[in-house]
Amino acid sequence: MYVRAFQNQKTFSYLLMFSCLAVFLLSCKENSKEEPAAPELEFALNNAGLSLPEGFKVIIAADSLKNPRHIAVTDNGSIYAKLRELDDDNGVVFLEDTDQDGIMDRQEGFGNYAGTGIGISQGYLYASSDEAVMRYTLDEDQKVTNKTAPDTIVSGLLNKRQHASKSLTLDGAGNIYVNIGAPSNACQETDRTLGSPGMMPCPILDSAGGVWQFRTDKLLQTFGDGKLYATGLRNVIGLDWNHTDQSLYVTQHGRDQLNTLYPDLYDVKANADLPAETLYRVEEGDDAGWPYVYYDQNQQKKILSPEYGGDGQKTGGEDALDPLVAFPAHLAPNALLFYSGDQFPERYKNGAFIAFHGSWNRAPEIQEGYNVVFVPFQNGKPTGEWEVFAEGFAGVDEVRSPRDAAHRPTGLAQGPDGSIYVSDDSGGTIYRIVYDGE
Repeated sequence: MYVRAFQNQKTFSYLLMFSCLAVFLLSCKENSKEEPAAPELEFALNNAGLSLPEGFKVIIAADSLKNPRHIAVTDNGSIYAKLRELDDDNGVVFLEDTDQDGIMDRQEGFGNYAGTGIGISQGYLYASSDEAVMRYTLDEDQKVTNKTAPDTIVSGLLNKRQHASKSLTLDGAGNIYVNIGAPSNACQETDRTLGSPGMMPCPILDSAGGVWQFRTDKLLQTFGDGKLYATGLRNVIGLDWNHTDQSLYVTQHGRDQLNTLYPDLYDVKANADLPAETLYRVEEGDDAGWPYVYYDQNQQKKILSPEYGGDGQKTGGEDALDPLVAFPAHLAPNALLFYSGDQFPERYKNGAFIAFHGSWNRAPEIQEGYNVVFVPFQNGKPTGEWEVFAEGFAGVDEVRSPRDAAHRPTGLAQGPDGSIYVSDDSGGTIYRIVYDGE
């Protein structure tokens, strides 16, 4: 009897052991199941014709859009693009990548107004027409909840067609900064007219030619509710709030037609070469000097404008702001982005990317620009020379007319993974630039 009990106990122990082993093996099998592989990104063949530093690759995130200007990227990698022209009565396009291959495969439009400016801040999407700034509420997926009934932040901004776009940026502390470009070349009594003198003082500066600050927590503001934050800026389509030093930076489009208006002072070569396009760090109350002076990158001086008695050599604007960086003339810096991501190599951290839309007024010289450049920064100051980061957008070796360029960089945005997006309002493309190097 004792033997039989022992054998039964032994059998039970074996059964218990094998049961535990089976449960353990099943558990291991369940735990060893591999996570689904992330979809592979669809990189463009030959980087879509772009030249980039080693290790960078290109994805065509979207194409065939209608004049996309500035762009904003959500925390989950979707894109909002502001359209310069309405597409089926829509001025904003929302783009989603549903299969995570890097290519936007779902599109939805809203906002029955054209324009340039767009940005995301603290649960809201902001978008501008040429006269107003609207605000949309975002849900937890950062999708707009009030497409047909946006809040109006500010309306009644000056629009006289020339330099009309209202670019914007936000500081995350309740303020929005809006460019109001000057409807003028150099504040002449008769604009762009041979021999017409400059008005002194320039009356345009009362309502344009600068950056205005408005509150984001106040609806239905008008121009009079805003604060002139910085003046003497002819047209700054590129604006960005640098959260590293909590400062506003802008890129200015310089004046035109020095040779056309003052042929006795400037030849066609000087006309193609002057004045510089400029990058400024601006604080409240700053004056960059337009229209009274321009910056000559060759002499590295602020030069008195010919409309105000200048001869190409006389300096002026002693109290006017000096640029941080001066670029070649007429390249049209349309977007500015301070890089805060971790994907790119360390040297790019906190540096500035600038998208140059490309020139139209360098004839008989070839047109230039049509690229994205990089300026290394540290502690709010450039630490080295600017360099071309991405080029080849134009698709031709020499651009004689802007119409020759297949693509023209216009907007910049940073994705949640640290990649950079570049919009093009000529070919309707949005590029995504990814660092894939070691």
